[in-house]
Amino acid sequence: MQEFLQDLWAFLKVRKKMWLLPVVVILALLGALVVASQQSALAGLIYTLF
Repeated sequence: MQEFLQDLWAFLKVRKKMWLLPVVVILALLGALVVASQQSALAGLIYTLF
């Protein structure tokens, strides 16, 4: 995972695509939210937020 992040950072830096960084972060957070909502302990909390 660390190697993937280093490669992604190098790609963004070399290609000057820093505008993609917020998109990647938001997608990762949404993915984590989906995984967290599948667990019954956090489902009630997330349901009340939305």
